[in-house]
Amino acid sequence: MKKTLIYFMLAFLIFNPVRTFADVAEGDMIVTLGQNLTEDQKKALLLEMGAPDDVQIVTVTNEEEHQYLGKYVSKSLIGTKAISSSAITIQPKGAGITVETKNINWVTDEMYINALITAGVKDAKIYITAPITVSGTAALTGIIKAYEISADKTIPEEVKQAANQEMVETAKLGDSIGDENAAALIAKIKEEIAKKKPKNDQELQNIIEQAAKELNVKLTDEEMQRLIDFFNKLKDLNIDWNQVSDQLNKAKDRISNFLQSEEGQGFLDKLKQFFTWLIDTIKSIFS
Repeated sequence: MKKTLIYFMLAFLIFNPVRTFADVAEGDMIVTLGQNLTEDQKKALLLEMGAPDDVQIVTVTNEEEHQYLGKYVSKSLIGTKAISSSAITIQPKGAGITVETKNINWVTDEMYINALITAGVKDAKIYITAPITVSGTAALTGIIKAYEISADKTIPEEVKQAANQEMVETAKLGDSIGDENAAALIAKIKEEIAKKKPKNDQELQNIIEQAAKELNVKLTDEEMQRLIDFFNKLKDLNIDWNQVSDQLNKAKDRISNFLQSEEGQGFLDKLKQFFTWLIDTIKSIFS
């Protein structure tokens, strides 16, 4: 169980336009900043993001955090300040979603990707950061709003809520079965829902049980019911499941391509060298 409590939660954002929707093009960036950042912190984050001087900025307020997270976590955990920030850069059509984080210790890159795919976000490079270590949940709604601005597309309110809930539920599940397993489980279930389109609770439960079995994960009865309730909610929304499946496949292909690349092979070699050194060190201690 992680020691860090959830704080600086999700927010719906107020946008003060600098350019029109029509001006947003491939390669353009939109930034979301927490309202409670100091001016120095804002300047430092913009520099860290590599934001241009005329970048479009969306402001996150703590009141909006409570609005979007109040249904899923206790108000005492949401806190009183909005800190987490993000940058979304428009990518070429078909590029998929990439996520990079800094100073985020509760929500993983894969959790962000899963939730953003549910919201309908696609073809975006996303960077999430904060001046201090935070849980990272405050960034999601800002990213969704930035995507709406960049794509000139309104994402239904209930879909935004579902994406927020998915991120929180996955992070909670991660406390029980591990972050990687939780993110992989949610992604696998969504893939199977897109393929099989379950018609009732039993078919949905079968999908969840099979996904958990393939990942060698054991779910409690409470966790199973929470997942059934959540995915039933998703099924009732106007979600493009073909797009969900497509974006999940792009995310998997990107990981596969990286591991097969020269850079990826170099990373694996370094990882192998580290474990070899670690084993030799342990052996020398006991010899």
